Amino acid sequence: MTSPTSRTAAGRRRSLLPAWLPVDPYILALLGTVGLAALLPASGTAATVAGGASTGAVALLFFLYGARLSTREATDGLRHWRLHLAVLASTFLVFPVLGIAARGLVPTVLTPDLYNGLLFLCLVPSTIQSSIAFTSIARGNVPAAICAGSFSSLAGMALTPLLAALLLGHGAGGFSADSLMRIALQLLVPFLAGQLLRRWVGGFIDRHRKVLGYVDRGSILLVVYTAFSEGMNRGVWQLVTPARLGLLLAVEAVLLAVMLALTWYGAGRLGFGREDRIAIQFAGSKKSLAAGLPMASVLFGAQASLAVLPLMLFHQMQLMVCAVLARRRSRDPEADGAASTGTAPTVTASKGAASIEAGTVGTVGADA
Repeated sequence: MTSPTSRTAAGRRRSLLPAWLPVDPYILALLGTVGLAALLPASGTAATVAGGASTGAVALLFFLYGARLSTREATDGLRHWRLHLAVLASTFLVFPVLGIAARGLVPTVLTPDLYNGLLFLCLVPSTIQSSIAFTSIARGNVPAAICAGSFSSLAGMALTPLLAALLLGHGAGGFSADSLMRIALQLLVPFLAGQLLRRWVGGFIDRHRKVLGYVDRGSILLVVYTAFSEGMNRGVWQLVTPARLGLLLAVEAVLLAVMLALTWYGAGRLGFGREDRIAIQFAGSKKSLAAGLPMASVLFGAQASLAVLPLMLFHQMQLMVCAVLARRRSRDPEADGAASTGTAPTVTASKGAASIEAGTVGTVGADA
């Protein structure tokens, strides 16, 4: 039997998300940032300053990601290589195939620009924070979710721009070797620097995780403001109508439903247990706003505002749907059976997993 303390902790985790469908406060901040860019877009010198600040903020963001990731946890996670391969295949193979299939919706349902954004969404790596949070709420394999999300983010630094070059071509703002180099300098180099300096700065970052979380969210807001300001200055929003946005939401709802079903039932067919299936479903069906936005700003240039619109909408949709799904999974009879035998992964998660989980369950809007 699990201890009363463990049961209380599990109940507290499940209660962190309200019973009704929430609109994450951070999503409201994102919408407010879009509104600010529409009313007061940065132009001229202000646009140059905002662009430079955005680049620096993203570099800091990925430095913090690197400093937070425990090398020991990543090494331990390699033992679950089958699970990680399933998540990577879902993120970088199944998603792109579905994105390519959606090409048949152009131009009757989606405009070419919105389709490019939808396809780019399918190429973005998985999330880290919300994968951990929802896996924990559903009483799945939390350490596996941490490693799967981290491996996906690392792989995405190389795979996302390469897949964009292959599948989007000129639609990605004229992808070139220079674009890949800019992504490496802006994302990969700061991440590796964070890993190298973790020994000295990791403790400070762990102690100030909540405060530094505002840096994460502020960096994303700055990227959004810069991208949408440029879009406003170039008049790209005149190309989108409310009807097109409604159709885009419908397409994304179908995409999310298909991926949730494939990751759950596919993992079952591959012989994974309940806890691993939960980790695969939540890590393999979601896309990272924090990783996608900086890449889009480099790859799409002036068209970045339209390119990130499908990703922003999908991000909020996945949070709302997965919040409901995670609560339902937590009430499964199988979950109660796992708890009664003392094998629930949320109780046995490592200290590092617990610290990440505690800091992110209620703030998945700035998800990595």
